[in-house]
Amino acid sequence: MTDRPLTTVETPLIPTRLEPNAINVAQDTVIGMASSAPAATLAISLAALVAATAYATLPILLVTAIPMLIIAYSYHRLNLWQANCGASFEWVGRAINPYLGFITGWLMIMAYVIGGVGGAEIAGPSVTAIFNSSGSTWTYLGIATGITLVMLTIAVIGIRITARTQVSMAAVEYVILVGIAIWGLVAVLQHHAGTFPITRQWFSLSGIGGKGSLASGLLISVFIYSGWEGTLYVNEEVKHRRVNPGRAAIYAVLLLTLIYGVVYLGLSGVVAPSKLQANSATGLVYVTQALGGSTWAKVMALSLALSVIALMGTTILLTARIVYGMASHRVLPPFLSNVNRRFSTPVAASVLVGAVVIALVWVYLLTSSVQSAFDAVVDVSGLLFAAFYVLTPLATVTYYRRRVMSNAWDAVILGILPLAAAGFLVWIIYKSIETEPASQNWALLGIVAVGLVLMLVARLFLRSSFFQIPRESAPRSADQAADSDTR
Repeated sequence: MTDRPLTTVETPLIPTRLEPNAINVAQDTVIGMASSAPAATLAISLAALVAATAYATLPILLVTAIPMLIIAYSYHRLNLWQANCGASFEWVGRAINPYLGFITGWLMIMAYVIGGVGGAEIAGPSVTAIFNSSGSTWTYLGIATGITLVMLTIAVIGIRITARTQVSMAAVEYVILVGIAIWGLVAVLQHHAGTFPITRQWFSLSGIGGKGSLASGLLISVFIYSGWEGTLYVNEEVKHRRVNPGRAAIYAVLLLTLIYGVVYLGLSGVVAPSKLQANSATGLVYVTQALGGSTWAKVMALSLALSVIALMGTTILLTARIVYGMASHRVLPPFLSNVNRRFSTPVAASVLVGAVVIALVWVYLLTSSVQSAFDAVVDVSGLLFAAFYVLTPLATVTYYRRRVMSNAWDAVILGILPLAAAGFLVWIIYKSIETEPASQNWALLGIVAVGLVLMLVARLFLRSSFFQIPRESAPRSADQAADSDTR
């Protein structure tokens, strides 16, 4: 495979067949945030992060936000080069190696599918909690299947209605989250009965009494942020497709940091530590009930349900576009790259993703013998996100390597910082593999092994030309790039 500088503007291999200029940067930002599912993520992680950090949640979140912002900037710079919904699959393949690009795309697909299935599993309990009731397995199956079909229908009809739906749900979800968190913060600062006081040790990395674990806190925090890069997978449909999706990713990280910071700070001290840990499975709803009673607990349950529904919608929307981008290069069956002329959406890919999510949820809820194995798979979803987050800044350094060597500023923002962010996540992955149960590590290995098999199928049977593409690199300076644009 040869190495050559990119000196001319080439016609993209993947034509823009999705609806161009359909959504704006604000809508794209919301889509990225929805794929992180703030309320659902907070519900799962509130008690865990508080325990791991000994209440030093805010500094841990801020530390994690720094590499996330650096990686978001890497996404922005790479999208300026190649703006198509394959995103890291395309960038890693063209800048580093096409085989590694395929594995990157496979990790992206699996991370979103697994995350979507995890959301579908809690969809039933989330909805029934609004009515302060519980349901049977069949009730939960019906709710999860119904929500998935509705969100699939919306995704098929078009990106515009999908974006409007996501914005509407997000507005309610975030207002509830932030509003109740501020209420909780006021109660804690006023030392209401039963609250746990905020001290200066909440703002140190070691937490109260130095009992916080930096490594454990960072492991959870990286999982909390996962999904913001969803803004890039709809880049072909965003106004100013080369610029706005990357900006939206940066905005999504900043807004998630703000929301998470306010909620963790506001709600962590509403109840005593022992009560928070004893009710960790229903942390958000329990804390809200302690704060305002059963009515407000139902309001928080509504926020949680909306978060799960939005997650299921973005799972179908974003995974379908990753699949579409890869299938356009024939590394997946070509029919998955078909776009419906009426709706301008990848209907085949969307239906496939929706069907896979529904099938996996049914298998999980109806077959108790596979639940422990499937739980191990779901638990590695954060590692999958971390893995392709590592590969994206490495692609940035590789693609812009000539520019990195040309001046100090580019050496920092396109070289040193992306490498530092990648190194941070490599450490996170290592610590996670070291501390997690063997079942989760085997699940991770199994996912990679399946990806390798599919890569061989794409190479030998689908005969994709993607595996013969040459490496590309940016010109040494921005002026050279501008000159090439005018030729």
